[in-house]
Amino acid sequence: MEKSAKIYIAGHRGMVGSAIHRKLVKEGYSNIITRTSAELDLRDQQAVTDFFELEKPEYVFLAAAKVGGIVANNTYRADFLYENLAIQNNVIHQAYKTDVKKLMFLGSSCIYPKLAPQPLKEDYLLTGLLEETNEPYAIAKIAGIKMCDAYRAQYDSNFISVMPTNLYGYNDNYHPQNSHVLPALIRKFHEAKINSSPEVVVWGSGSPMREFLFADDLADACYFLMESYNEPNLINIGTGVDLTIKDLALLIKKVVGFEGDLKFDSTKPDGTPRKLMDVSKLHGLGWKHQIDLEEGIQLAYHDFLAKYV
Repeated sequence: MEKSAKIYIAGHRGMVGSAIHRKLVKEGYSNIITRTSAELDLRDQQAVTDFFELEKPEYVFLAAAKVGGIVANNTYRADFLYENLAIQNNVIHQAYKTDVKKLMFLGSSCIYPKLAPQPLKEDYLLTGLLEETNEPYAIAKIAGIKMCDAYRAQYDSNFISVMPTNLYGYNDNYHPQNSHVLPALIRKFHEAKINSSPEVVVWGSGSPMREFLFADDLADACYFLMESYNEPNLINIGTGVDLTIKDLALLIKKVVGFEGDLKFDSTKPDGTPRKLMDVSKLHGLGWKHQIDLEEGIQLAYHDFLAKYV
């Protein structure tokens, strides 16, 4: 991408989009187009059509999506399916119509079958049943991957798909019900510390294993792939390292400085038993993450304190 290239970041105020924005600015890009959801509703086909015809971006990072944790995914099933399909259908199709040079579609590791072998290789897509609680979101993201490949096959569009692992970082969502596990635990431990609570209750058994990538590392990988990767099919972005939810909770407890006890509520759903990305394809291209988990949690906690406390 030339430094003067016109680049559109869809979802620039979210955790992922804002990280990509920071990375591009750091690399010297100045012609970056953004729109808030109030300015441009990506679910609105005509609005997206008008925007692309007016702005004609050369490159697109499609980081806009309706996202949430297990409870949100399971509660708002229709919304997660419809809204994500609408967003990606509109953006990908208009990128084709206006001759965008390259588009990157960001998916999610939940696209893989619930009981797929670990670690998750890219070719495990569509080889088994999905995790029930986030199936609508996963189906939307799978459709986005296939859409990019179909436009590449039929129209020779340079559209690529990347699958990040579980993310956290600056501008995360700390909603008590609708957030993902890591930010939810940061908030829980912080509030317990402030209130001198004797214990913190963690949802589930604590035994599922998860991998976490700092959002600015993801942005670095996205920039790297936008510059160097031009192939069909998806590519995983992660650390290749995971830990149990219990160990994650203990690490967050340490960073926050909570001194009470941990209790696990096994009446709450665990989700997929394990979800570790195989990142050998990405490592083979020459990219690896830089920010380890404890350092990343410290950065995220400071961001939480600055924004929400």
